[in-house]
Amino acid sequence: MHDSTTLLIEVGALLLLLGILGRLSRRVGLSPIPLYLLAGLAFGHGGLLPLGASEEFFAVGAEIGVILLLVMLGLEYSANELVGNLRSAAPAGLIDGVLNALPGAAFALLLGWDWVAALVLGGITWVSSSGVIAKVLGDLGRLGNRETPVILSVLVIEDLAMALYLPLVTAVLAGTGLIGGGIALAVAVGTVLVVLVLAIRYGHLISAALSAKDPEALLLGVLGLTLLVAGIAAKLQVSAAVGAFLVGIALSGPVAHHATEMLSPLRDLFAAVFFVFFGLVTDPRDIPPVLLPALALAVITMATKTLTGYLAARRVGIGEPGRWRAGLALVPRGEFSIVIAGLAVAAGSVEPRLAALATAYVLITVVTGPMLARLPDFQWFKRWLRSRALIQRSAPIPVPD
Repeated sequence: MHDSTTLLIEVGALLLLLGILGRLSRRVGLSPIPLYLLAGLAFGHGGLLPLGASEEFFAVGAEIGVILLLVMLGLEYSANELVGNLRSAAPAGLIDGVLNALPGAAFALLLGWDWVAALVLGGITWVSSSGVIAKVLGDLGRLGNRETPVILSVLVIEDLAMALYLPLVTAVLAGTGLIGGGIALAVAVGTVLVVLVLAIRYGHLISAALSAKDPEALLLGVLGLTLLVAGIAAKLQVSAAVGAFLVGIALSGPVAHHATEMLSPLRDLFAAVFFVFFGLVTDPRDIPPVLLPALALAVITMATKTLTGYLAARRVGIGEPGRWRAGLALVPRGEFSIVIAGLAVAAGSVEPRLAALATAYVLITVVTGPMLARLPDFQWFKRWLRSRALIQRSAPIPVPD
């Protein structure tokens, strides 16, 4: 009885604190992710007030949080939309991967880490935070801007890439090596293709089996199906997160719409638990030694991510201001970066400083990113763009010999 009572007190107090922190962050216009991570650091191993009874609860909640993040991501796209975006945005996605994953991998090797840590850190620096970016675009009133579809297309490609990357990194972290990782990747590719074909041809039948008219049955059905498929995928070494993502893609129409509305509060709850748990298992005393490397990595990859959005917007004919808005909006890293780092921490066979570096890195980018996204709205930035345009127009045209 004492243990269960302590569990209730710890979980209740921490969730109440998260609610307060979430409201505080939104009042100042920032993402709550940094505050959730800081709360985990404060109450985890080596923190101010370590919590013992609730750690197992938060471990299970963190797994559910990742699954719900991915199924909600899948619900945002129909199979046809996903295929269409893949065709149109593939070049931008390739540039994104090269400019942002390679610096992270190279940085790990420069630190003297092995190739497995390099593979993980490359993924951490690659993927932008869809949740933070969507919030920033809404707050700045840019959802209807010309460059916004470019931003979203880059995020869609990253989401789809994660469906292939996560099984690879999961297999490698499990100790199966590069060959085992390649097999896992091939299985994941085949699974994704099969699910896309089934969703395009028979998605309406899957959705029909889950009635949108009964909210309770729909919630239980979608949640149960998601957890079941995620568990089976994890057993097959395909990644539970990918299984959840594919369930989201397979659902369509009113079922997908109502499922999104009902799962959103659960997603927010367990996503917060996930970020807290990552902080709980990261010793804050490990962060100061990696703070300067994390800052250097953040500066490098914020610049490469800005270049990614700039080039993607220029490719489709967006003007200079829109290119900068697209590039700077893509800077924040968040949920996926922590998911990837969490996989490495759970495996326990990777560089021990990785968790602290990932925490510091995400904190820097997720706080700085929304601030940088506001730069194109400042008058001095607009004047600088105008001066650049005047210089370019007045530059002499070279005359061939």
